[in-house]
Amino acid sequence: MRSATMRSITLALLLFLAVAIVEGFPRAETAAAPQGLPVIQPRAHAHNDYEHARPLLDALAFGFCSVEADIWLVDGELLVAHDRGGVDVKRTLDSLYLRPLWERFQANGGRIHAQGGLPHGPGAAEFTLLIDIKNSGAETFRVLDRKLAEYDAMLTHFTDDATTPGAVTVIVSGERATDVILASSPRRAGIDGRLADLAGPLNPNQVPLVSDNWIMHFGWRGPGDMPPDEAAKLDAIVAEAHKRGARVRFWGIPQNAAVWGRLYDAGVDLLNADDLAGLSAVLLKKSGR
Repeated sequence: MRSATMRSITLALLLFLAVAIVEGFPRAETAAAPQGLPVIQPRAHAHNDYEHARPLLDALAFGFCSVEADIWLVDGELLVAHDRGGVDVKRTLDSLYLRPLWERFQANGGRIHAQGGLPHGPGAAEFTLLIDIKNSGAETFRVLDRKLAEYDAMLTHFTDDATTPGAVTVIVSGERATDVILASSPRRAGIDGRLADLAGPLNPNQVPLVSDNWIMHFGWRGPGDMPPDEAAKLDAIVAEAHKRGARVRFWGIPQNAAVWGRLYDAGVDLLNADDLAGLSAVLLKKSGR
């Protein structure tokens, strides 16, 4: 009997590990979102926001002003998931993000947060929706553009010469079909650039945000002070981007208070967070609340 029980436990454990390897280990939930009107955090960005218990809503409850959604074009639908195998026909970009944002836009007199957002950085609007296209870049963007047209009134509009801020600024990352995006008219989305773009003639009306992988450029992970040479490099990147009229974001940053704090002090515009409560606590402390 004991041997049979042990075999059952072993098989259950092996099954759990097999599922975890294929689908990923369960994600730790963020702390319960605060009640009532949040303190607005214009520099707080919810990385892979759709993995939280309440996509978009948890981030809004913590006062975040930027969220990220990965999308896959599947049978003509824009489905939100990190991997192709994780798509669900009920989890569309429209149902999780565009429609809820539109409802808040209408309910709050043209704002996303009831008390109004506090834009930060060059060309920043109240709220940023970063859309990471995972497949079929040009085809996916054309479907996305048709969907965005349904919510035109709340969106930032771009031309090569000007940006007209709306309540929500859409920025396309991932498979960025830049020629197709720039040819769209009216243009309802900006392009997420890379640090290499700062070496060329960057146009902030085309590329309003510059993002890159932290671990490809910096070795510091948080313990102790940031090395002086890396601190100088970070400060120079932010200064150059701001001089060009673009905001700055890094993905792949270590999720700890030391890194968030240093990026905040450097003027990085969007601070990536998987732990909404953790980043919120750092920003509240920075603002003296």
